[in-house]
Amino acid sequence: MKRSLFEKVLTPARILAVGFSALIFLGGILLSLPITSNNGSRLNFLDALFTATSAVCVTGLVVVDTLTQFNLFGQLVLLLLIQIGGLGIMTVTTFIMIIAGKKIGLKERLVMQEALNVNSLQGVIRLTRNIVLITLGIEMFFAAILAIRFSYIMPMGKAVYYGIFHSISSFNDAGFDLFGNFKSLTDFVDDPTVNIAVMMLIILGGLGFTVLVDLWKAPKPERLALHTKLVLSMTTGLLVVGAIGYFLLEMNNPKTLGALDWDGKILASMFASTTARTAGFATIDYGSITDTTKLWTILLMFVGASPGGTGGGIKTVTTIVVLLYVLSVVTGKDSTITFRRRIDPKTIYKAFTVTVISAMLVVGVTFCLTLTEKQSFIRLLFEATSAFGTVGLSTNLTPELTPAGKIIIMFMMFAGRLGPVTLVLALIKRGQGPQLLKYPEEKLFVG
Repeated sequence: MKRSLFEKVLTPARILAVGFSALIFLGGILLSLPITSNNGSRLNFLDALFTATSAVCVTGLVVVDTLTQFNLFGQLVLLLLIQIGGLGIMTVTTFIMIIAGKKIGLKERLVMQEALNVNSLQGVIRLTRNIVLITLGIEMFFAAILAIRFSYIMPMGKAVYYGIFHSISSFNDAGFDLFGNFKSLTDFVDDPTVNIAVMMLIILGGLGFTVLVDLWKAPKPERLALHTKLVLSMTTGLLVVGAIGYFLLEMNNPKTLGALDWDGKILASMFASTTARTAGFATIDYGSITDTTKLWTILLMFVGASPGGTGGGIKTVTTIVVLLYVLSVVTGKDSTITFRRRIDPKTIYKAFTVTVISAMLVVGVTFCLTLTEKQSFIRLLFEATSAFGTVGLSTNLTPELTPAGKIIIMFMMFAGRLGPVTLVLALIKRGQGPQLLKYPEEKLFVG
């Protein structure tokens, strides 16, 4: 009886919420210790907790400069939090259990299903193993490329460390950097090697682990799952449209793209489009972009990465399902069709649920920030959306947040990483079993 009650209380959604919360709290304690700071002084706990939340939720919003605040030990703590936060607590735990030869029960499999956002328990353990191996392989490959590039401007040992740090931070879409003074990658705005390597890592991390495994295993493009096809189509479209938008909106801004040659403008536009939906690295100063470009960035951040990936947002598949359904309604079709497949109505309902809850979260958090922060509305909306999408881009507002503002943004980063639906399921009691009582149906006037 006790076991049954325990299982009812600790649902998969609640286990994930508790797991992430515990990791964030532990990370906050570690980062507040003097042994993690460069000057040996204790970082105040709120700032340490904010940094840990940003790392575990792979966001990249920072209230202290990573390079100047944290020593090597503190940076390694951050890197560990980023890696666990990106892969997911249950993914890391399950992989350790696989290595140790431990039996993985039904409860653990259910939590993994929730964490990976997959529809079936079948093959979830094998998927977990493949996720970790593919992740480590990608990170080490691009770490070597970045290390070689950095070796031209710093000692080899430091270059290797910087390559590993920024590779892991990029693939997990975390946005933490070690270049100091909150300048991110602005020193490399027209460096093709760094830009392309980081963009590839961001894109691969944002595609979603199930897509990466499908791409690895599928012998032919036509054998790819419908989910993979939608992710690749939507990701490509957003990257292209996003880059064109940045290019047109900022090409004459002397503080951003206007100061670059044509090759630099194109490269910076591509990087901005890539990082806006997931990562938070910046090669331009987002405090200097126009309000129109801020709004453009907000739209991209709200969409975010893809399901099962390391980024937040409502996700690419959610967006395309909503758009396809709206198109089917406008054109008078009874079903929503894509790639010669009909989308299940339950998937459409979930997509609209995610979109509505997410929009309510962004609006609600922005409203709260207007009460605590004396800043322009567009900057507050930008910060709230960046936290929700676990993007990490900022108009240089994050270090200026009040204590209340920091707590609000921490909540938003947590909600964005956990996922709006998972968060709601963790907070409310869900009805059990099918609905036996059905009421008469009545039509309403809408629109």
